[in-house]
Amino acid sequence: MGTRRDVLGGIGAGLIVGTAGVPAWAQGKRKLGYAIVGLGNYATNQIMPRIKDCEFAELKALVSGTPAKLDKFGAQYGIPKTHQYSYQDYDRIRDNPDIDLVYVVLPNSMHAEYSIRASQAGKHVMCEKPMAVSSAECEAMIAAAKKANRKLMIGYRCHFEPYNLHAVSLVKTGFVGRPTLITAEHGFYAQPGQWRLDHPYSGGGSLMDIGIYSLNAARYLAGEEPSVISAMEYTDRSDPRFKNVEDRIDWQMRFPSGLIANCVSSYSSGHNAYRVTGTKGWVGMEPATPYEGHKMWARQGGKTEPVELPAPAKNQFVAQLDHLAESVLTGIPLRASGEEGLRDMRLIEAIYRSAREGRAIKLV
Repeated sequence: MGTRRDVLGGIGAGLIVGTAGVPAWAQGKRKLGYAIVGLGNYATNQIMPRIKDCEFAELKALVSGTPAKLDKFGAQYGIPKTHQYSYQDYDRIRDNPDIDLVYVVLPNSMHAEYSIRASQAGKHVMCEKPMAVSSAECEAMIAAAKKANRKLMIGYRCHFEPYNLHAVSLVKTGFVGRPTLITAEHGFYAQPGQWRLDHPYSGGGSLMDIGIYSLNAARYLAGEEPSVISAMEYTDRSDPRFKNVEDRIDWQMRFPSGLIANCVSSYSSGHNAYRVTGTKGWVGMEPATPYEGHKMWARQGGKTEPVELPAPAKNQFVAQLDHLAESVLTGIPLRASGEEGLRDMRLIEAIYRSAREGRAIKLV
């Protein structure tokens, strides 16, 4: 029998491995080529530098409306002019056989258009979260991918992050007992002048940005879908940042099992944490969903202990990027499909509706 520390550190180890059992024929194929659409900070600082570490994918093309960015990053990554595109000639990716996968890293209101056009061009799509600015757009994206017989994945990097996977595993395997309460808090101080503070680009405020981490974490930790949502918004409209988007939304979700999740989304205060409490103990993280530096604790039998996991073979960014390519090559199911993004968007719409109408929303 293993020790308690073995249990804390060992449960879920199988979830961290992304490529075990991949057939030799798949590993022997050429790497699939990504086109990165949108060369903002997240794409250039977090996504593009990681592609070189992928097992199944490589960077092959760039799309941007800024010629200087195409010149800069084209030179940095060795992307020839023939594989650099503007938004106006974006549809020409159809004719480039080096492009298999498109990663849409644009403002939220542009996700649907450029994902749909990529599907229509015969390319598999990774779209950054939130998937779109409405459930109707999400449904159109899913329909376009299905019509083209292409895959559509949403960029939920935490679905590939070892500590988050481990937290899910601890809950599923009964470490906390029967889960009764989840708290999930995400926020930061949003600096003025960003597209995320402009509703035509973002589709909303903090909930459409940092709040989706609270929402998605509550769902994957619960392992079930909520049946009732109740929300409250607070926004200081005298703050020039919030002319047309919300600052803070707090909401509560009740799940069919009786589990309650209390969630926070904010653009004026710093949060990055969650905890799952059950009848036997709890598991929590702070920070819970950063780019790096996750910290986990677990409590059971009156003892609270830190949980440390070994470094994974692939970090969350590399694992996410590789997953879409691996799915295309081998047929393994997507962990974060378009349907996952649609589920979040429908819940976001229910949260906004509850806050606006001042009442609980029952979900079908």
